[in-house]
Amino acid sequence: MSSPDPVEVFSRLKKRYDLSDCKDEFLHFNNPYEILVATILSAQTTDRCVNMVTKELFRRYPDVKSLAGADIEEVEKIIHASGFFHTKARNIIAASHKVMTEFGGDVPDQMEDLISLPGVGRKTANIVLGHAFSKTAGIAVDTHVRRVSRRLGLTDHDEPDKIEVDLTRVFPREYWAEINRLFILHGRRVCTARKPACDACDLADLCRYAASVHSS
Repeated sequence: MSSPDPVEVFSRLKKRYDLSDCKDEFLHFNNPYEILVATILSAQTTDRCVNMVTKELFRRYPDVKSLAGADIEEVEKIIHASGFFHTKARNIIAASHKVMTEFGGDVPDQMEDLISLPGVGRKTANIVLGHAFSKTAGIAVDTHVRRVSRRLGLTDHDEPDKIEVDLTRVFPREYWAEINRLFILHGRRVCTARKPACDACDLADLCRYAASVHSS
């Protein structure tokens, strides 16, 4: 089965999911500092869990300067529920410190600067650029984006960076900012890791995985 038409994939998902009504399913933030920290914390956990811990974290440390000087043990206690709290606390403090010392206290808005921060890879940088600065430098690839992309046949790679390259090659640039969230919603609600609901999927007739399931 050939790869699906990316424009058709995007169009169908846009009709199914109204992103304006799904804000509670994603990270809550008010500024670049908050989305940077929240996205670092989102590794290996859910956005819902991160939103619970950042409510207290941002109350206690409302800006990059305060977090840069935070006591790591106190931060660990606040973010404990997000998992991997030792590493995450170290990274968000170190990232804040670097923003203060090397970027004048402003979260940078360039990919190369963002990925120089502790705990920040391309996925986090793409999310920060897209949602804090409305810049489309690429497509953030998480576990849902990876799964949906591979099942559709849009990529055969496993590595997020290679998947991102494949997706940016086929999706028009004006779709990049939204395709991440559309794939995440689809991965959470329909194209789940276990027992995907192919019979209820708007993309089933375009999907390599669904075709293989029905032919087996």
